[in-house]
Amino acid sequence: MSEILNKSEITKGQKQYHIALSPGEIGEYVLLPGDPARSDIVATYLDDAKLMANNREHRTFTGYYKGVKVSVTSTGMGCPSAAIAAEELINIGAKALIRIGSSAALDPNIRIGDLMISRAAMKNEGTSRFYVPDAFPAVPDLELTWALIETAREMCKPTGEAVYVGINSSDDAFYGETPEFLDQLRKYKIMNIEMESSALYTIGHLRGVRTACICGTSGNLTNQEVIYTEKNVKLAEAWEREIRIVLETIYRFEQRKNA
Repeated sequence: MSEILNKSEITKGQKQYHIALSPGEIGEYVLLPGDPARSDIVATYLDDAKLMANNREHRTFTGYYKGVKVSVTSTGMGCPSAAIAAEELINIGAKALIRIGSSAALDPNIRIGDLMISRAAMKNEGTSRFYVPDAFPAVPDLELTWALIETAREMCKPTGEAVYVGINSSDDAFYGETPEFLDQLRKYKIMNIEMESSALYTIGHLRGVRTACICGTSGNLTNQEVIYTEKNVKLAEAWEREIRIVLETIYRFEQRKNA
């Protein structure tokens, strides 16, 4: 009987098939937006940023923030694509993966442009089931998430911008969320809905890397405050804000680690 194929093992430390990156081309800290265009936005905040790869939905820049080597790789939409990016980034040296996304709120107090930081995710998706049983929790790294919360609150306090912390749901079907489904999530006190974090947390836990997630609020499904047909200015401002917060979190986290 032939040896069973282990995809992760045979590709570890080599150029990766989907993200088209090799060891040495990324930093240990990687920001994960969904949209490839947001990789370009992150690059404007980095010193000496270089485009390392642009393959499929995965667009990667690597540069430096206050001397710390940082990368950004877009994941595309949904857990399957995000899981591939996470696995391949880990294969070539990533130690911390931070999702910077957009998300719809369910908490009626949250407004477009507010920031939401996840402390756990409900797994309303199929990808995680390939890794762990449904009963297994999807949680980010505690230390990195707490550092993210502290930094976000500190940086947003002077301007009064809101930062919320709670449990999100990671869903597979953007157009499959019925009113009944959303009502059930509200009963569970779910703060918001996005599409990638639960798989990211699951893989991070199994592979021994840190994970975290911060999202700008794109709309509120409870208040029916949504913008689908025109530019969402407040969301775009939130993306910029969360990028600054995450980069500063990385710098401070690295300083503490080396203290």
